[in-house]
Amino acid sequence: MRRTTLFRQYINEPEILILPGVHDTLTARIMEKAGFKALTVGGYSVSATLLGKPDVSLLTLTEMVDHIGRIAGAVEIPLLADGDTGHGGVLNVQRMVKKVEACGAGGVFIEDQQFPKRCGHMQGKQVVDREEMTAKLKAALDARQDKDFIIMARTDALAVNGLDDAIERANLFREIGADLIFIEAPTSIEQMERINREVQAPTMANNIEGGKTPLLPAKELEKIGYNVVTFPVAMTYAVAEAATDLAKEMLRTGTTDGYRERMSCFDEFNELVGLSDLRAKEAGFYK
Repeated sequence: MRRTTLFRQYINEPEILILPGVHDTLTARIMEKAGFKALTVGGYSVSATLLGKPDVSLLTLTEMVDHIGRIAGAVEIPLLADGDTGHGGVLNVQRMVKKVEACGAGGVFIEDQQFPKRCGHMQGKQVVDREEMTAKLKAALDARQDKDFIIMARTDALAVNGLDDAIERANLFREIGADLIFIEAPTSIEQMERINREVQAPTMANNIEGGKTPLLPAKELEKIGYNVVTFPVAMTYAVAEAATDLAKEMLRTGTTDGYRERMSCFDEFNELVGLSDLRAKEAGFYK
């Protein structure tokens, strides 16, 4: 089964789909081996990984697509990719969708922020008018080649214009044809419940540690009505904290001995990245 078809199936199942965020091929392989059914990759973590910078629209389309392609090529499970604001106008949106689909992702999402966008939990966001976003969404839907390729529409209107406008936009985007809806940064459980009562579409929740939205377990979000939950930056935060602790240990002691129990060993890591499988494949060509 194609990954796009599988991804669509997962979204429409009664059980909520958990999408861990990954920022490179190594973290993608780790999450796949852990047993997750699908992954997501977002501009927040990729900006930090590739540029060492915050999520403020510094990544180009080429940089993002190259990175998405490497991640999609490293795993067998579906990947939901971040298309930001589409990287320009409607023709840019079409180019973005075609490139993301061609590199092996299972879906992509676009948002209605003005460029340059910023992380949805930061202050100072602005959104484009509905006409601009609906044109981009129509362009995205027209550009996909595989009809199972997921197009998710994200709105940041809640923080700018209020929840009424966000819900109206969400239903409009669904009417146009969006497969999945994401209203970013609700600030209460009551808002989350209202979103799922009034938005007539599969919905996604966004669990950001320290963000504006209540951080609820997947099963509680399922009861509220969400179809998908993402933890987009948890892995990146965990890696940053672990690397900081390791740096402190090495500076303090001049050795990694005090940190070894929290590290993979040589053989264990080689197995994680598939060395034995590659060696076996390599040897097979000499038989």
